[in-house]
Amino acid sequence: MISRSEPDKQGLVALTFSLPGEVSGPVSVVGDFNDWDPHAHPMTVGQDGRHTVTVQVPQGLSLAFRYLREGGIWFDDPQADQYDERGGIVHIPAVASGEPASAPQPA
Repeated sequence: MISRSEPDKQGLVALTFSLPGEVSGPVSVVGDFNDWDPHAHPMTVGQDGRHTVTVQVPQGLSLAFRYLREGGIWFDDPQADQYDERGGIVHIPAVASGEPASAPQPA
């Protein structure tokens, strides 16, 4: 599962990657955001057995990523927005600043 936060004041979005407890052994999320370094974002196992990690990324990007399990086993997230030859792709849309479009306009 992949969840996205709203951008913070610096325009960064928190991407949280989460895998079910059935996945065994150490797992890392690797991708464009960490130069595909398997040591940069290891996932931690919570009390519920789920593996999770949160990564801060700039808004307005499309990033490729995959999971790397112990023993050199690569796998994709079934909830990725799309896939290409690098793996899953997650889209981080840019959020326009200013008032929402539905805000009343001055007369």
